[in-house]
Amino acid sequence: MNKNALIAAVAAKTDLSKDQASAALDAALETIARQLRKGEEVKLFGFGTFYVAQRKACQGRNPRTGETIRLRATRAPKFKAGKLLRDGLN
Repeated sequence: MNKNALIAAVAAKTDLSKDQASAALDAALETIARQLRKGEEVKLFGFGTFYVAQRKACQGRNPRTGETIRLRATRAPKFKAGKLLRDGLN
């Protein structure tokens, strides 16, 4: 499912227009991204938790030259599925 299909499904389920559903989805995703940039978690009961994980600096290798390079520490978004979502899949 892509974003357009998700918008259409939300619009059909909520009796919103596709434009309204698109605006609501964009606002939700923007809010989640903003909270993650602040380093805060976003917990959606039953669905899961979005959080930021720290990746340590490490040694890497340039595949073209074989030269060893230093990879800097980074932050990466992560998602942990909630119990209701996991149970619904099995």
